[in-house]
Amino acid sequence: MSETLPEEMTAIEISSPGGPEVLKPVTMRRPYPEEGELLIRVAGAGVNRPDMLQRQGLYPPPPGAPETPGLEISGTVVAAGRGVTRFSEGDDICALVPGGGYAEYCVVHEDNALNAPKGLSLVEAGAIPETFFTVWTNVFQRAGLKAGESLLVHGGTSGIGTTAIMLAKAFGATVYATAGSDAKCEACTALGAARAINYLTEDYVEVVRAETSGGVNVILDMVGGDYIERNMKAAAVEGRIVSIAFLNGASAEVNFMPMMLKRLTLTGSTLRARSVGQKALIARELEEQVWPLLEAGDIKPVIDSQFPLVEAARAHERMESSEHIGKIVLTC
Repeated sequence: MSETLPEEMTAIEISSPGGPEVLKPVTMRRPYPEEGELLIRVAGAGVNRPDMLQRQGLYPPPPGAPETPGLEISGTVVAAGRGVTRFSEGDDICALVPGGGYAEYCVVHEDNALNAPKGLSLVEAGAIPETFFTVWTNVFQRAGLKAGESLLVHGGTSGIGTTAIMLAKAFGATVYATAGSDAKCEACTALGAARAINYLTEDYVEVVRAETSGGVNVILDMVGGDYIERNMKAAAVEGRIVSIAFLNGASAEVNFMPMMLKRLTLTGSTLRARSVGQKALIARELEEQVWPLLEAGDIKPVIDSQFPLVEAARAHERMESSEHIGKIVLTC
């Protein structure tokens, strides 16, 4: 190691399942990088809805992952384990991690890390991995969105939503988005959505069917519940519907006849429990196809707010208010 590192660090512990107040700053042993791993001095850690579920006791970390929350980080490599070849001490990176991001130091396998995009701050880089990995694997890999097609994004001003709008527009798709206020709808159109739909005052099924003369090619859904059946009505023939969360519930009574008549594909995925190798494949595609857009300034993560690491509870309160537009980031 080229610098003397502390044996202990500040991290955020979930003291018991519950509300934001159970997130407590604690002192714990600093992790050590094992074979193929990097030790990162964290600059930014993105806050995501899976963190809230973990805090509530509803989304336990996968085997071997840290108990502390946090699925994405940015920072500087301060040490490397045996066999590391892609990065060196002093490199600025951002990375997808299975847990442990809410801390001053975090370890990550080098294959799940990427160079921090040139032209962005490290805090901005900390807002990239979770949403960009999620959108890329679901919208582009699983649903196969292509230039000239249309995409409907539910929750257009969430971290996932803002990322999906920007990426789909950048790759030549026409984007529609739902949001819960006129101000949030304006934010969606500013990011590139052709039409934003206030779901409190408009029926998104009617709007997208009218706008597209029959339906959209791809739908990215985080809502579930009654949206499951409504999405099938809003989809075009040969449409693809991807579910990545169920804010309104994972169960619904559904008429599957539209799936047959329209030859729809219904799919979904989770990201956290995938293997290092599977996540690495996503990372390499992002490096090749998305990093040039970030470094050229064509797209940029939307940052709603920043909170010091020790104020993680306040960051979760902000997310639970649903008033945010874009990403919330903890800073060290």
